[in-house]
Amino acid sequence: MQVTTDETAATEPAVRPASRRRRHWRFTAVLAVVITLCGAGIGLYLNERNTREQTRELAIPSAPDWIELDVTAQDVDPTGQQLTLYVTPVPHGKLAAEPDSQAFARPVEITLAGLPKATIKAAEGESAAAQAVQVGLYEGTKTDYPFDRYRTEVGFSATSGGKAVPVGLVFTDTDPFFVVRPQAKASATGSVTLDARITRSRSTFILSWFMIAAMWAIALAVLGAAEVLYRKREGLVWPSLGWMAASLFALIGMRNAAPGSPPIGSLMDYVAFFWAEGIIAASLACTAWCGIRTEHRLRREREDAEAADAS
Repeated sequence: MQVTTDETAATEPAVRPASRRRRHWRFTAVLAVVITLCGAGIGLYLNERNTREQTRELAIPSAPDWIELDVTAQDVDPTGQQLTLYVTPVPHGKLAAEPDSQAFARPVEITLAGLPKATIKAAEGESAAAQAVQVGLYEGTKTDYPFDRYRTEVGFSATSGGKAVPVGLVFTDTDPFFVVRPQAKASATGSVTLDARITRSRSTFILSWFMIAAMWAIALAVLGAAEVLYRKREGLVWPSLGWMAASLFALIGMRNAAPGSPPIGSLMDYVAFFWAEGIIAASLACTAWCGIRTEHRLRREREDAEAADAS
């Protein structure tokens, strides 16, 4: 049955608006997904920004004469099992040379009872500069990345003229790769013990999980392509082989770009990287081997055909 020109013209206006509506809804859906993801990302960023690098007052003494220790955690080193703290002593009350001054009225010695033990001295009439102190980490294994967790404990005490001086802590966390959750406990003698738990930051978790998912996605894509080439028996398809080889080495660069430089043999490697590299390498080798066999078969068939034509 043939459709007349008038019938075709009558159906086109009904078909074209429906196609336009489908394209419009697809575009709207994609745009909504993009806006939702961007909004969620901005929300997560603002939440992390508002919860990170916050100044926390810990164990502030009630005595009028005391020393404020502004402690900033700036560098967590899981390899060296150390946390770098920058400590700035600030005098209060009669310990200050003048009201609201950071200069000390008399010499003060501040002791950090950690691993290793450290001492900070403030001279009379001078302001104490921030000093870097390394304290030890424990209860953590770096190869658990990105789920590795650590703890640190350090005591702060101060003396002036052989007498104990109360101290208080004001803590700030500035390491972008870790989150330090501090707790402080004051003693009757005026000293303070800092007990902090350290975990990877949320952005590190998100990027690590994305890398794990990307490694598996790339590996499965290469495996699927290898299966298609094997079934089609097309010989050596050089663009596909080049893409597989590039994926093999690209994953190495991706893995080495993981935030925090995790050591080889980390949890992330056993969950995704080692398997992805093995799947891609096996797919590449099998595809090349099957392609070589197909090329040899096709060559023999051409030679047999040429020999038959010559005879």
